[in-house]
Amino acid sequence: MPNAMPPAPDVTAPAAPAAPAALVGRRLLALFYDLWPAAAVWLLLALLFTAGYTLAGHPPRENIAALSPLQWLLWGLCWVATGWYATHSWARGGQTLGMRPWRLRVQGVQGQPPPDRRQLWTRYAVGTLSLLTGGLGFWWAWIDRERLAWHDRASGTRLVRVPKPTSTRS
Repeated sequence: MPNAMPPAPDVTAPAAPAAPAALVGRRLLALFYDLWPAAAVWLLLALLFTAGYTLAGHPPRENIAALSPLQWLLWGLCWVATGWYATHSWARGGQTLGMRPWRLRVQGVQGQPPPDRRQLWTRYAVGTLSLLTGGLGFWWAWIDRERLAWHDRASGTRLVRVPKPTSTRS
């Protein structure tokens, strides 16, 4: 066909960019995965704490009485140990063990440099408050215009999905 005309260019208006995904379900699933290494650390700390308490001459049943200052100390140690695990993991590669199978990564908002330790500890602390309010800080991502949870906004970080690796098989 020597006189065939090339196809007309597509003149439709470009589609508006879609809002980023809230990732609430993936966030909670990754958090569930991260519960297991955290629980192992908590059990180890409780074992050491109870052994020390018993070696100090206190009866074993005494440490399960009403919340004493020592038990608050144990709770605080568990919170700090879990925070160290999370912030150390985020600082090293942007992912905890639970975030890897769900392909999630913490990064700075809008191409900023990787988050620093202060931002990561802020993220962890506000994330704890998000959980203590029944997950309200996580659910907030569904109505936020940028799909950021409370801890994302407070720390200047964002959770993104990592693309699937491409297969290089021949």
